[in-house]
Amino acid sequence: MIRVLLVDDQDILLQGLTMILGKEEDIEVVGGVKNGEEAVNRCKLDNIDVVLMDIRMPVMNGVEATRAIKEHDGNIKIIVLTTFNDDEYIFDSLKYGASGYLLKDAMPKEISEAIRCVYNGGTLINPSVATKVMDRFKEISNNEQEYETVQEVNTLTSREKDICSLLAKGKNNKEISEELFLSQGTVKNHITSILGKLDLRDRTQLAIFAIKNKL
Repeated sequence: MIRVLLVDDQDILLQGLTMILGKEEDIEVVGGVKNGEEAVNRCKLDNIDVVLMDIRMPVMNGVEATRAIKEHDGNIKIIVLTTFNDDEYIFDSLKYGASGYLLKDAMPKEISEAIRCVYNGGTLINPSVATKVMDRFKEISNNEQEYETVQEVNTLTSREKDICSLLAKGKNNKEISEELFLSQGTVKNHITSILGKLDLRDRTQLAIFAIKNKL
């Protein structure tokens, strides 16, 4: 079972999502909380696999909560779910470790599939969001501290670049292995090697790196 925590300050949305996801045989909603601080505390106490995170909430917003949760446990996957199609929120959420981004008008099937996707190691960066992230990176490209250099890209082998490209499209290890005719273990080892070369924390940061550097 995929253990999911819902985070939203509106009761009707918490109830609706609980009903929608409750119909899925492989997903268990373990609770719902109303702000980022409660989400962080719940993740410290319970065994949570995936957090469905609202952005604008009292006490602590979703971006701050994403950062705190990932610092506590990098294995917890976070999907940002919001009505606000805001470039800055998209960028910051992904930068701090969110694995995906969905708008609240997403269909129920999209939400459940998104949960499965990130749980299985995928990233949920759809084309419109990817474009926004790339635009944001262009704005900060003159900041050397935030901009990966071409030299860093050139440390990657051709195979590693192929893997980065597929990962940036949201592919999980199984999908990457099938497309490149590699075993899943080999793909996992490649990703571990790439993260080490680029000094990145996780595959979400790697996906952003790949988008930014047009891999």
